Amino acid sequence: MKIIHLLTIVFCLALLLKINASFDPLRKVYIVYLGEHVGNKTFQEIEDAHHSYLHSVKGSREEAKACVVYSYKKVINGFSALLTPDEAHKISKMDGVISVFHSDPNKSKPHTTRSWDFMNLLEARWDTTQPNTREKLLNQAGSGQNVVVGVLDTGIWPESESFSDVGMGPIPTTWNGICQPGVGFDSSHCNRKLVGARYYLRGYEANFGPLDPTIDFRSARDSNGHGTHTASTVGGRNVQNAAAVGGFGIGNATGGAPLVRLAMYKVCWYKPVDQGGGSTCLDDDMLAAYDDAIADGVDIISVSIGSNTGRSYVDDGGAIGALHAVRRNIVVVCSAGNSGPRRFSVTNIAPWIITVGASSIDRVFSSPVVLGNGVVAEGQSITPFVRGTYPLVYAPDVEIPGTTTNQTFGLCLPGTLSPALVAGKAVFCWRGSTAQALEVQRAGGVAAVLGNPYEGVGVSGRPYVIPATTVLSDQKLKIFNYIRSSAAPTATLTPARTLIGGSSATPFMAPFTSTGPNVIEPNLLKPDITAPGFNILAAWSEVASPFGVASDNRVAKYNIISGTSMACPHVAGVAALIKAIHPDWSSAAIRSALMTTTSPVNNLGNLITDALGNVATPLQYGSGHIQPSKAADPGLVYDATYSDYLLFLCSSIGNFLDPTFTCPIVPPSASNFNYPSLSITNLIGAVTVERTVTNVGAGDATYRVSTSVPRGYTITISPSILHFSATGEKKRFTITVAAAAAATASGSAFGWYVWSDGTHVVTSPVAINTV
Repeated sequence: MKIIHLLTIVFCLALLLKINASFDPLRKVYIVYLGEHVGNKTFQEIEDAHHSYLHSVKGSREEAKACVVYSYKKVINGFSALLTPDEAHKISKMDGVISVFHSDPNKSKPHTTRSWDFMNLLEARWDTTQPNTREKLLNQAGSGQNVVVGVLDTGIWPESESFSDVGMGPIPTTWNGICQPGVGFDSSHCNRKLVGARYYLRGYEANFGPLDPTIDFRSARDSNGHGTHTASTVGGRNVQNAAAVGGFGIGNATGGAPLVRLAMYKVCWYKPVDQGGGSTCLDDDMLAAYDDAIADGVDIISVSIGSNTGRSYVDDGGAIGALHAVRRNIVVVCSAGNSGPRRFSVTNIAPWIITVGASSIDRVFSSPVVLGNGVVAEGQSITPFVRGTYPLVYAPDVEIPGTTTNQTFGLCLPGTLSPALVAGKAVFCWRGSTAQALEVQRAGGVAAVLGNPYEGVGVSGRPYVIPATTVLSDQKLKIFNYIRSSAAPTATLTPARTLIGGSSATPFMAPFTSTGPNVIEPNLLKPDITAPGFNILAAWSEVASPFGVASDNRVAKYNIISGTSMACPHVAGVAALIKAIHPDWSSAAIRSALMTTTSPVNNLGNLITDALGNVATPLQYGSGHIQPSKAADPGLVYDATYSDYLLFLCSSIGNFLDPTFTCPIVPPSASNFNYPSLSITNLIGAVTVERTVTNVGAGDATYRVSTSVPRGYTITISPSILHFSATGEKKRFTITVAAAAAATASGSAFGWYVWSDGTHVVTSPVAINTV
């Protein structure tokens, strides 16, 4: 057996040498990806299956075996082999093949499952010849090893490789937290990576009674997956060949700060089914978690939790807890919410919180639907399935009479589809997600074509229990028209291929990301920043169905999900790195560094758009898209103290949070708060506000200001030149915004002002609303 294997290797090496010697430009190493292994096949059976793909395009079985470079036989199902482009193309069309792509020796390198590489490219203005700025940032920060990030969420799956402590040094002496024991969780589950874990149930049980042990763990263990995902995005270790079910997103999964210490504060729980189901996070539980986290010694708090719109600061347990944290110089990062694109939907809007919107990366999982007339409807999917052609029906044509209305027909709502009409067919649902795929399955359907719930190009990927593809919103009519014009319509669902890069505009704002204006104080621009939050791969709870179906028992160690919940920990991870590099900076200085070094520009050199292709605004992305390495050296920062936040409250809703602070008789405008952005609402005539910047760069520096002014307005900054003679020196300037007769009569207008010394570019957005 060993001799035969040795001969095969010699044959393959000889073939490689022959190809190299002839400089054949056609034959290259391609990876053929087949998903995840199902069943209990032996290694030999797996190899034989791989060889069968190659035999179909090669002249003999011997050549097929000889050209194999790798056969993936453990978890990942696939192989790499020497192929011509034509051979690779033919294999890509075969049943069971998810994707085929060139393993380019000039580009292959250890990388994340995309979002961190994407941000590195954005910083380099998409120039791949530029040095890797992320590696430099990680080296500067020691990968965050002396920083502790507290995560308020659904708990954690401690066994995940993302939370391994192999090779990590001692826990920082500033850490005072505990590893709270509970069901399925004890002190052994904490280590030098996961340094603490607590859970909070009192508020929950006061509302819902004792926790049902069949729906959640009475401990910090995660039964949902959300908390594990966010924690690993903040600071997960580098895990090679991580992938979602079906092998989607395969790559080296890593968090923003791979050596940061993590502490989980479980504050979110499943509600009883008879009380609505889903998850809930009680304010009193969260406030208790903030209280503990502050005492435990965290440096950063990441909170991917929020409501459907902004809440008054005095009625928001999260805002109150965050203010106490910021007072002790703890950076608090929160998600902006998933209620967009509705205006005034942004949440977590206190000025002491970094509020994060969600945008895309440059990766899609393309899964087109080929109609029987040859027309192709563009779609996306992360459902593992083989290529199949099915009879196609439109949901309204196969509904049970009386189960739908004029508002609900075609939506494949539970209990509406007729098994007699659906069995064995693919069903086109005008709009759909998990519930719709389940309804098609219940009625005996074998596949689903789901209209994207969102308008535009953004598809929030999720795997389904049957073969299913989500078609873009502008593709739905062509499917409808085809069904209406065909006597026997069919649809062919094609397995998804991972496409990276390309010429499409990216990033774009996620269609769900909540937007401003700030419903409580419109003179404070929110959100603050945007980061990757669309189809993000990260660690997952092994008891949480990756398909979102409680009855599904399949296990996933990593999963792809979307939300501002995913964007928030990206920013928290970067904040941890900045904290490691500049441990003496205030939380406001770190926020400023993150905001003023962002970019509002996409890969095409144009302003970031929304999912519909319309130019997005600071009401959606705040200051712009995060650029991690630039935030380490911002040049100038807009700092703020605890007293400054209380003065802001005096100017806004009133200081109801700290009675020891006396408001001035005539407080300044809320727009006057020393924030890295500027928002002015109900502008009549002209308004002048002050800002103060602190030099955190070289001691001798001169900054000059430039402006981008919206039509109908003027922006005057005085002085227009700031000279600093020392690091830490502060300078004040005024900004006067005036409306002319041609100013925007309705809605908002946007501009920028930028300070630069030739090296640093310190950018602030301006949002203006006239009466």
